Amino acid sequence: MSKEAMVTMKPEPELRDAFMAEAEASHRPASQVVRELMREFIERQRHARECDTFLRAKVDTARAQIASGQYAGDAGVEARFAARRAALRAKAGGGDA
Repeated sequence: MSKEAMVTMKPEPELRDAFMAEAEASHRPASQVVRELMREFIERQRHARECDTFLRAKVDTARAQIASGQYAGDAGVEARFAARRAALRAKAGGGDA
């Protein structure tokens, strides 16, 4: 990977000193640590954006289903799962476990 780009930062002196001390304590150049932090930041941002896109798509789908009347209210969901529980209990050969 090319090391052509130069990045200038102006951290507070205390932050810079603490960072440099920790980089030295880990036996790594500060530039290496900064590159790692940048990669981690990029990955976190991409992941957050992917999650947001996924969630927005799910919400949009749900809103479209509600608008078209394709949804079940609380009572309908409870009735459907009560029937499923009863079928599972019967299949398991049991009573009210």
